[in-house]
Amino acid sequence: MQDARHAGGGRFCLCFRSLFDRGRGYAFPCDADGRVDLDGLSDCARTNYLYARAMVGRELAAPAVEPAQP
Repeated sequence: MQDARHAGGGRFCLCFRSLFDRGRGYAFPCDADGRVDLDGLSDCARTNYLYARAMVGRELAAPAVEPAQP
């Protein structure tokens, strides 16, 4: 049996919010600990995820784990 915290299923999102433009940013499905399954992302989403990580502190705030919205 899988631990619910690591079961995936889109229960949580890792959210990178814009530092300058309220309401803008990126969100990626993750587990409760903020781990994103890179192999499960599309090529475009993977590119966006890597970009978001690189832009923390420059264009984006540090990511936060949030409950996924239905």
